[in-house]
Amino acid sequence: MLLKIILYQLILFKLGNSVVFKNLIHIKTDKLISIVLIFIAFSATSCESQSKVPYSRTETVIDTIHGVAFEDPYRWLEDRYSTETLDWIENQNIYAEKIVGNSNLRSDIEKRLFELNNYQPSISPTIAGEYQYFTYRPNNAELPIIFRRQTPKDSTEKSLPIYPSSDHEVILDPNGKTKENTLRYSILDFTSDGNFMSYSVRDGGEDEIKIKIYDLINKVELPDSLPWSLYNYSGGFTFDNTDEGYYYVKRSRIDGPRVMYHKLGTDIKNDKEIFGKDFGPESFISANYINDGESMIFGVQHGWARSEIYFKDLKNDRDIVTIIKDVDARFYSKFLDGKLYVRTNYGADKNRLLAIDINNPSISNWQEVIPESDHVMENFSLINNKFYVTYLVNGSNEIRVFTKSGDFLENISLPKFSNASISKAEGSLLLKISSFLKPVKTYIYDEISKKRTLSYEQKINWDPNDFIVKQVWRKSKDGTDLPMWIMHHKDTELNGNNPTWLSGYGGFYVAIKPSFNRNAAMWIERGGIFAVATLRGGSEYGELWHKNGMLLNKQNVFDDFIAAAEWLIDNQYTNPDQLGIQGGSNGGLLVGAAFTQRPELYGAVLCGFPDIDILRFPWYVNNNNAPALLEYGNSKIYEHFLAIKEYSPYQNIKKNTPYPSIMIFTGALDTRVPPLAARKSVARLQASSNSGNPIILRYHQKAGHAAGRGLSFSQGIKDRAMEFTFMAQELGLTK
Repeated sequence: MLLKIILYQLILFKLGNSVVFKNLIHIKTDKLISIVLIFIAFSATSCESQSKVPYSRTETVIDTIHGVAFEDPYRWLEDRYSTETLDWIENQNIYAEKIVGNSNLRSDIEKRLFELNNYQPSISPTIAGEYQYFTYRPNNAELPIIFRRQTPKDSTEKSLPIYPSSDHEVILDPNGKTKENTLRYSILDFTSDGNFMSYSVRDGGEDEIKIKIYDLINKVELPDSLPWSLYNYSGGFTFDNTDEGYYYVKRSRIDGPRVMYHKLGTDIKNDKEIFGKDFGPESFISANYINDGESMIFGVQHGWARSEIYFKDLKNDRDIVTIIKDVDARFYSKFLDGKLYVRTNYGADKNRLLAIDINNPSISNWQEVIPESDHVMENFSLINNKFYVTYLVNGSNEIRVFTKSGDFLENISLPKFSNASISKAEGSLLLKISSFLKPVKTYIYDEISKKRTLSYEQKINWDPNDFIVKQVWRKSKDGTDLPMWIMHHKDTELNGNNPTWLSGYGGFYVAIKPSFNRNAAMWIERGGIFAVATLRGGSEYGELWHKNGMLLNKQNVFDDFIAAAEWLIDNQYTNPDQLGIQGGSNGGLLVGAAFTQRPELYGAVLCGFPDIDILRFPWYVNNNNAPALLEYGNSKIYEHFLAIKEYSPYQNIKKNTPYPSIMIFTGALDTRVPPLAARKSVARLQASSNSGNPIILRYHQKAGHAAGRGLSFSQGIKDRAMEFTFMAQELGLTK
């Protein structure tokens, strides 16, 4: 016991409050010795850097919104290009590296994350002409490459996943095209004869892209490419059925989205506007061919709670017909066998399947095919004259099979806590299954015999048998029951002293389902606990669940997350000094609200690419995602302002507050969530915290929201290793 006290005091002497270790006295002596050895290695650098937090000058600007004044002492940091801001960013990056340090722990984490992420992918090809085209990253490359191979003659072989091979012909390779390997190519579409391919070009993590047209016969770029801008690259580009031109959806943060048509060989300036003039920047538009390209369906999404559908006869160039408009519901459509099928929450909180005759689309003529059930209908496919419908059951997937007329036939058996989907590929049914502990497997599913033949498995050095997953329930502040998944080693003792990582999202009708998280695998391998909190704002329990976590109800999401943290502490999984929280984007807002509202509840925070200034979000018109205003609310609207000002993290950072250890990371090319708010938040937190805990910023000039952060494979691994080394050090996960 005396040795433990000496070791404990040594840590406090060497590191002060830079790492919170109030519970070290309860750790076994041999483990404590290991911790001391690791942290003494960090201590010289850590203590020196702790006393030299980068200087951030103040120059207060007063914003008066609806008669309420808000001080902003770091407005100057909004100027991304100023020398002062660039120097400040460089100093912050240097400081962050000093805090995290170079250590065996960091090297081990980086090595393990590389192993877990360097696997052979499942490649789904697109057939064009005589070839199959596909994209993947070979093990020796930093970026994905566009390949092709001759299409197999055997229909079964055509449906099987493609494995990487040196025999594949390289079409376009972005590796080495930029200094830091930040260029990415993605296939968009092909002409019907397979001679031309459209693809996107993205440099870094920005949402903006270029769209290029490539002549696959002569292997040259055509002059019909689209310049750098915002485009819909999902449901937003398609060649016409004559191969003489293409349709695309161009977005604007000022004017909104527009469906355009370009005729090959003409000037882009002369492109024709087809649809969209009535919609502003808070809307998305998709454009999809039906009837073999003779018609087109336009989907208009207003935020994540309401949508509209329009139809155009292209063959006869008739006026656009309204299918669904001014209905307070969401509609996801597929045109199948001459009918428009829509999954919708209209008259069904958990969704139902309707059939709509596009020639007679009035509501009174809509036909219900599959009614609402007790669980959320997530997706549907019509395969071999049967509907395969995916449901959400307490966050996990269930697949049910129905006749085309909607009569229930059977359930497809799935493992507990699974993420599953089913699709058709060249005559075969492909069933994909993954879970928290098992990477994705793809099976060929025989709908007659129900036999499953494994066709693809992610092969990595990982044994799930030593770990357990459980789903527990807790109550939120208002009494709402919510589930939470927890993963850890089967021998973990629930003694209140486990380094625990809690994650969540809670918004935009996004369901957080079981999936294999490689970062989490590394974490629980090292003895930590990983928890995923289900929160309102997602789609797990229907539209009311979603709406109870958006707009004026956004605080419910933060209360749900805080309740998850309290449950983990109350039930002896961990304690506040060893509880870390992590979230990105909307999840970054989540953890930002959590640590500003309850700073004493956490030992460490990872806050990535965060929506951290919701109050001024409407004014960030150069790099915000305007449709998000329909989810968060718009502080220019007084009613919304009253709710937002209470939780917007940047404005709620308080002076002389003992904040936990915090790492915020973002990049200059995040054009969806303003990185300037992250910069200012770090400066304000560093000036406001009196805990002595490190508050750091990791910032890349090429990183952004898109393309998995927009950096090379190796740099992405290094970044995640830095993040989780920081959290591991601060929580004491040094095994």
